[in-house]
Amino acid sequence: MIRNGTVVLDVKWGDVNGDGTPDQVYLTGNPTGDTTSSFVQNIQLVVVDGRSGVRYTSQLKDNAGYNARLFLGDFTGERVDNILVSIDSGGSGGFTYNYIFSFMKNVFRELYNNEWFYETYSDASVFYEDNYKVRIVNRSLQKEYILDISKRDPSYLSELYDSNGKLKKPVEGSVMGVSGAYPIDLQGDRVYEIWPFQRVIGLYNADTLGYLQTPLSWNANTSKFIPMYQWASVNGNDTN
Repeated sequence: MIRNGTVVLDVKWGDVNGDGTPDQVYLTGNPTGDTTSSFVQNIQLVVVDGRSGVRYTSQLKDNAGYNARLFLGDFTGERVDNILVSIDSGGSGGFTYNYIFSFMKNVFRELYNNEWFYETYSDASVFYEDNYKVRIVNRSLQKEYILDISKRDPSYLSELYDSNGKLKKPVEGSVMGVSGAYPIDLQGDRVYEIWPFQRVIGLYNADTLGYLQTPLSWNANTSKFIPMYQWASVNGNDTN
């Protein structure tokens, strides 16, 4: 505990300001006081300059949730660690709050957040179609995907289709916000990509049809993350 009920939630060491000296990076927050809950409010990102000892603080827009954690790694190719902050919302949607910061020369600069990703690359619709198919159309990336739901429970399908596989009425699903954004070095060059996952839901929130996965790599020309590609994935069915 630091003071006034503020606790350290996670801590990492790495050179994040580019001076060659490891810096201390940590998250602080205020637990609610409810011993049955691990919910934390007022989460802040803090960096202590390893050379000068000066403390720098950055506010997070979405600064309350569960399991706040840090990852340090180079996302931009500058051979200096960037800071990935991840927080679980804890809500029924399973959303996460994810941020990537640069701290070059002791200045915070936000490189990524889930809200920006969703607004930029998630203009998408989900349509049920005849013959037990679901079409996902992502207008942002000009991609579409077809999911086969014929192996779903017969009672589920009977709500939607007649005995000939024709839809009884138009039905739409949704592409949800980010339910996890993970660091991964897909190209093996020691520069990390960020990999957001989005649930595709059908009739209700718990009706998960699949996921959209969109790994993003840093583009130095635009100073933004851009999609490498996008996949639609589904859970496997039991062969029995």
